[in-house]
Amino acid sequence: MSAPIPPDGPPDGSPAPALIAVFTTLPERAAAQALARQMVERGLAACAQISEVESFYRWDGRLQQEGEFRLLLKTRAELYAALEQALRELHPYELPAIHAQALGPVYEPYARWVAAQTAPAAPGFQREG
Repeated sequence: MSAPIPPDGPPDGSPAPALIAVFTTLPERAAAQALARQMVERGLAACAQISEVESFYRWDGRLQQEGEFRLLLKTRAELYAALEQALRELHPYELPAIHAQALGPVYEPYARWVAAQTAPAAPGFQREG
């Protein structure tokens, strides 16, 4: 990452925030890119990564095999509910897979960067509330 590393600690000396990785899958790369951009622009995620995957699942009683794009969003744990709501509103699937995994331990300067990017003072912050 080429962004400047924030100071070692916030002014109040509080510990780095708890971070999570939130995952979902989308049918096309363009849809994943659009959703990634919106979540970062809104300040709901500090970083988004897209990878191509092949999925097998049952839907309407039939086995499905589809190429999809996994979207991984890195954020603060306290933002999960807002991020999930935004994903549900914008996701093209009838029943999107949305799940999170706790991250830890996390390199503390990186955790602080994630916190700074998902805070109301972050550049481009547009969280709807």
